[in-house]
Amino acid sequence: MPTLHKDLVEANTHPRNLVEGVSAEAVLAWRPERPPLFEVYMRMAEELAKRSSCARLSVGTVITDRELENVVGIGYNGNARGFPNRCDTGTPGACGCIHSEMNALVKAPGSLPDKVMFVTASPCPMCAKLAIQAKVRWVFYREAYRRPEGLELLQAGGATVIRYDRWAGEWR
Repeated sequence: MPTLHKDLVEANTHPRNLVEGVSAEAVLAWRPERPPLFEVYMRMAEELAKRSSCARLSVGTVITDRELENVVGIGYNGNARGFPNRCDTGTPGACGCIHSEMNALVKAPGSLPDKVMFVTASPCPMCAKLAIQAKVRWVFYREAYRRPEGLELLQAGGATVIRYDRWAGEWR
């Protein structure tokens, strides 16, 4: 019997998204009545990105527990607390802003396994390494960052990486 992906994103193999043993007809006829929870968290990340003070790229991150029941960390990119709300330099990749993933990870409990990260732009290599170290198991991202190495590192570190843009323009 086929597997139903409740959010219609076949790449999303998170256990909360799968329904096993559903008829092929039910799979073909399925359409969510409301935004999938994965999309809700992605939109929360998009709202957080609006607080960014980075001149080049505004990024937001939401981290949840494995069951998607508790938000355990949030972040957006910008300068350190108490510093001016602007980049230190105009140099791309070296503006001095703390990345949104870093800001979210310092708030999330390190001992919590199998965390789920929702980020508006795919992580850079350093943020990918930090996510692996922090036991992030799933990474959903909206847009690809200019360099793919972060995604490659996440996959090599055992994380499931999913570009999540299926519902970006719906339910607005």
